[in-house]
Amino acid sequence: MREKELRLALVCYGGISLAVYMHGITKEIWRLARASKAFLEGTTPAKGSQGVYRALLQEIEDEHQLKLRVLVDIIAGASAGGINGVFLAQAITTGQSLEPLTQLWFDSADVEELLDPAQAPASALSKMWALPIAWAAQRRAGDPVDSLVEPATRNEVRAKLSKFVRSRWFEPPFGGERFLNLVLDAFEAMAAAPVEARLLPEGQPLDLFVTVTDFHGHPERLALNSPCEVMETEHRLIFSFSDHGEARPTLAPIPELAFAARATSSFPGAFPAATVAELDRVLKARDHSWPERGAFITEALPRQSAAGAAEHTPLIDGSVLVNAPFGPAISALRERPARRQVDRRFVYIEPYPGGKMGRAPGPEQLPGFFQTIIGAISELPRQQPIRDNLESIATRSRRIERLAEIIAHIRPEVERQVEGLFGYTLFLDHPTVQRLANWRRRAQTAAASKAGYGYAAYGHLKLAGVIETLTHMLFTVGGEASQQRWHDIHAAIQRAVDALGMAENRPSFTGGTSAEMIAFLRNYDLGFRIRRLRLLARRLTELEAQHDEATLAPLREAVYASLATYLDAKRTEPHAHLRRDVRALRGDASVLLQQLARSLNLKTLDDETEIRLSVALASANKEARRALLLTYLGFPFFDVATLPLLQGEGLDEFDPIKVDRIAPDDATSIRAGGAEATLKGIQFGAFGAFFSRAYRENDYLWGRLHGAERLIDIIVSALPGGMRMKPGRIAQIKRAAFHAILDEEVERLTSVQPLIEQLRAEIG
Repeated sequence: MREKELRLALVCYGGISLAVYMHGITKEIWRLARASKAFLEGTTPAKGSQGVYRALLQEIEDEHQLKLRVLVDIIAGASAGGINGVFLAQAITTGQSLEPLTQLWFDSADVEELLDPAQAPASALSKMWALPIAWAAQRRAGDPVDSLVEPATRNEVRAKLSKFVRSRWFEPPFGGERFLNLVLDAFEAMAAAPVEARLLPEGQPLDLFVTVTDFHGHPERLALNSPCEVMETEHRLIFSFSDHGEARPTLAPIPELAFAARATSSFPGAFPAATVAELDRVLKARDHSWPERGAFITEALPRQSAAGAAEHTPLIDGSVLVNAPFGPAISALRERPARRQVDRRFVYIEPYPGGKMGRAPGPEQLPGFFQTIIGAISELPRQQPIRDNLESIATRSRRIERLAEIIAHIRPEVERQVEGLFGYTLFLDHPTVQRLANWRRRAQTAAASKAGYGYAAYGHLKLAGVIETLTHMLFTVGGEASQQRWHDIHAAIQRAVDALGMAENRPSFTGGTSAEMIAFLRNYDLGFRIRRLRLLARRLTELEAQHDEATLAPLREAVYASLATYLDAKRTEPHAHLRRDVRALRGDASVLLQQLARSLNLKTLDDETEIRLSVALASANKEARRALLLTYLGFPFFDVATLPLLQGEGLDEFDPIKVDRIAPDDATSIRAGGAEATLKGIQFGAFGAFFSRAYRENDYLWGRLHGAERLIDIIVSALPGGMRMKPGRIAQIKRAAFHAILDEEVERLTSVQPLIEQLRAEIG
């Protein structure tokens, strides 16, 4: 049975009241993660859509002999997406439930709950002159209030819209402390509900990134030619959290998660800016301690903390500048373990694709004065396409595909070189640990000598890559925040490396490698080992068409088990004991490098790897053993040819990244027409769901339905080439999921019962 991991990195957009819709989607993602875990553990199928997902994974195993795991290990969110991302990350790392949040969304995401009492109209007669503004807002909304099914709901929306419009002007109508209390209530509700096990395997880290905007900004140094340094103001902030692959009672201290959710969703004009001082007041009123306060402020707001201004730094909506936080999600790929084949997906959740505020009816109508100002400061930055992010991912994927093509084209020549070096009979011998080590060293020497003039460039690039990897490791271990500090660490390591003798003994055109260089690479060159094992893993995938799984399983287990040890060594946690020494580094880095070498312990990992590989190769048939040995021993030849393409560093998951979207426009099995045909929260400038429980129930239900449809599409797309579901089977699975969701929600969604009956008819 083949094993494969479908790893989802979620990027959650902002959407104001469409946060309720996104809650429905993230709830389905959470259910899929639970279903995958239950499937792997062989536990009794759960009911509802979770049972449908589990049955689908079981069907894939039975029909295609593929055990597919679905993991959510990276989450990045802004604004409404940031809130949902925080709750989903907490549920995944702790095993807590998202179920209690649904009722809180219905009850609390309401104008009357969010309005600050000090801003609300004092009586029914307050600011009566503003009522025409409310009526105008109703007429300008995407759908008129009268389109709601029940008259009672129309009255509710009119009354709440009137109250909202007549609240105190030129002050944010919603209460910051009020909202922060609601977020803390949500975490308490999750903790009080039944808790299961962590939804990721041990050692698989969950990383959460939440974008925030520093209203006043903080200074950042930029290096130029002249002047040599300038100061600019940076407004973007990212709050980062990780469970480092460990089961925990909470992803991070609750005040920190709540503050991230509060700050990222501080929509300009609706909420006051979030501050640490506000959080302090709320925690004091709730008698909630926060012993980690100082460490959090220093790490999350380092510049502001150094200036003594962190407590009162105003933070506003994260989607003002970073509505689609792909960048931090991509950076998180650096420390991903790999214990089996990986299908990496970036899945972005966009609740209202193409939604624009105040669309002009014709090309001749120009935007007015206020339309231009509001659009420029609020709407346009959020609607900026993600083309740059997608091009970055596509460039990376093309580089990987080009690498695979080059390897395929040069493989015959590499195999001839290796066979000429050892003789064909080598591959009939028993590959003991000692033989494997000797063969490997001999192949590396031959590759260096045959590379000619190209070896000097390869050697310099390889050394530079190792130094940069060490710099990044120590920079991360130290928890450093400044890019200038990165350059200082890099310079210190470079001086220490030169002091080891590398300044005079760099790689030469003759292909020779000095003893000092060899010793250095044996202690620190993680990248070479990881690239070699990834190449073996790719070769194993290619051999699947020629050999049965029983033949390849021991080889695959040996390769991925070895790869996991090196990837674990590359992570930050094993070297956390060096944090104080890294922060104290100011001059000579020699002692610190020696400590890091002992912490990496690559000699032991190499020995363990060769034991695993020799045992697995000895048990394989002649053809499979020959193919893997040719790749393993030929790797130095491959590396000389391909490392320049990798620009000096290995690729972390070594396969092209695929991008999927979850949006109303993409889920058309039930109803076409996108957000306009399904969602109510898009009304009133995306504030619509705040005015009616029926609106919230509607959007939440559609979120679950759209999420289920797209997740089924994504799961099926993970099938390897040549594998297909039976005709019509995908539509059957989707219908089963839709009906399961309606069955689950029919008793809870009391305000949209006619919609449920209508949906049953549409689903069929």
